[in-house]
Amino acid sequence: MKNKKVVVIGGGHGQSTILRGIKYIDDIDITAIVTVADDGGSTGRLRQYFNVPAMGDIRGVLIALAESESLLSTLMDYRFVSDDKNINPEEDVLGHNLGNLILVALAQSCGNFVEGIEIISKVLNVRGDIVPSTSQVITLYAIMEDGTIVRGETNIPKINNRIKHVYYDEQVRASEKAVKAILEADLIIYGIGSVYTSILPNIIIPEIKEALENTAGRKVYFCNAMTQPGETTNYQVEDHVDALIDHGTPVDAIVVSNDKIPDFIIKRYKEENSTPVTLVRNTHNYEVIQENLLDFSNNLVRHDSMKIKSLVERLLKDVEK
Repeated sequence: MKNKKVVVIGGGHGQSTILRGIKYIDDIDITAIVTVADDGGSTGRLRQYFNVPAMGDIRGVLIALAESESLLSTLMDYRFVSDDKNINPEEDVLGHNLGNLILVALAQSCGNFVEGIEIISKVLNVRGDIVPSTSQVITLYAIMEDGTIVRGETNIPKINNRIKHVYYDEQVRASEKAVKAILEADLIIYGIGSVYTSILPNIIIPEIKEALENTAGRKVYFCNAMTQPGETTNYQVEDHVDALIDHGTPVDAIVVSNDKIPDFIIKRYKEENSTPVTLVRNTHNYEVIQENLLDFSNNLVRHDSMKIKSLVERLLKDVEK
């Protein structure tokens, strides 16, 4: 019997949380399609200096899919810091992640960003394929409801306005491996993560959107548990899904956490202008799956990787029917 093919589309910590769990599922082939639109921090500086796609989210996925928490996988996330207050924190290697620097070095030595990812994946014994949604150096734009245009992924959440649409101002070509993986997938997962700046930067690439429309794979969105200040302020579950659909994203089902969040944690998040994401409509044009998926360790709201693993196993059984 052939392995089931699972594609996870996104970026950031949420995508890594999913992958960290499902890598332990037997008899599946995993492909992570990762955004390269990030332009902040270490990633942004390296993009500017070396004209390479953003690698920060890819670094996180590499660590999540590594076979074991080896010394090298741990060092991939190491950030160079200094106690000297007189040194500019953005000079030389300060502020950079070691993994980002390794990926740039591999991209330059191989002459190919994708090949560099494949090499370090073998070194880390990564379970699955990690595919950037494009090999181009791209910049994400957003148009707000009042018509304001914002340039750059890191700037989008900083504007006190509601996002209407995200887009690129140039023709962006998808990675062929990303398109192929989507067309062959049995299950496609969007998320978990920033809907406008982690998930949609992949999907608005025309060839990826077309592949999602044509694939027979079941498309499931894992919704955030809390709103993100500046990006999804005051959003409920349906607002997140509407954002995907308004950008042409096909959605067959959504996954919503229904855990009871402790009041003191809600209060803490509210101080940062973040609130729980809940269902507000009675009927939907897609299946709604509600599960206990959260972990409240360290008084934070986080999805639990192993709870996600169990749910994805059940979703894969449904695919077989």
